[in-house]
Amino acid sequence: MGMILKDNVRDPHSYFWGERTSTLDWCEENYAVSNYIAEFWNTLTNVTMLTIALLGIYNSAKHRQGKRITAIYLAMLLVGIGSACFHATLKYSMQLLDELPMLYVCTIAFYSLLEIKKKIRHGWKLPVALAVFQLFITLTYMFWLQSPVFHQVAFAVSASGAALFAYKRLNDPCVNSDARRLLVRLFMLGNICMLSGFFVWNLDNIFCNQLRSYRSYMEMPLNAVLQLHGWWHILTGYGCGYLLLLTHYVKLAHTGHSHLFTVRYFLGVFPHITLREPKKTD
Repeated sequence: MGMILKDNVRDPHSYFWGERTSTLDWCEENYAVSNYIAEFWNTLTNVTMLTIALLGIYNSAKHRQGKRITAIYLAMLLVGIGSACFHATLKYSMQLLDELPMLYVCTIAFYSLLEIKKKIRHGWKLPVALAVFQLFITLTYMFWLQSPVFHQVAFAVSASGAALFAYKRLNDPCVNSDARRLLVRLFMLGNICMLSGFFVWNLDNIFCNQLRSYRSYMEMPLNAVLQLHGWWHILTGYGCGYLLLLTHYVKLAHTGHSHLFTVRYFLGVFPHITLREPKKTD
């Protein structure tokens, strides 16, 4: 998602990764920080999504909370890896590794919210239908409509379906009042972060020339503050993370284990679901 910009940092043939083949080039100046990373700050800021995903994989696997929960964190991890590779190289193959998993993580989250109980209700037809739908979008995007607008619409549809069903799960009968308060907080934080990220993403696209001009008067690393696409990565990393934590916690509520777990912050920054600390007794 974004706009194509002509970057005048150097002769494109002298780039470490060669000439750009991606259909998109972002507002960050190419190879301005490192000779080996095309968009340094846009690459580095994927650490938020990668860390939250790794914490989710570790905790869901450690406490054996189901393959579907682990799968959504794995999909989130793939998004972060793909995004980092894309911004580091500006290659079209890496662009697809960034953009297509964004659709898949929404679909896996949607399926996990729909099939929240251990016993499968909809059989094989639902996952096959979702897989066919995403396969159609993937092939259309790769071989027919190679347009950022098509990807943006497809992502909006996929994300909206997951978000709407997440909202519906807030009122499930098995969710007690304590769990509901936590779920509402996760839902609100997730959507606030996603909408804030979308806002700065648009600012980065619309006011790129002005932002580049302002950054030229600032020293490193202070000019990184105006790398708004990097802020998009940070905000959507948190937004996606909070909404996947919601899916995870709803699953715990349906298995009757939500009272054993809570949300904590690794290093005071990265949210994850872990066991509650036992209450101290005198």
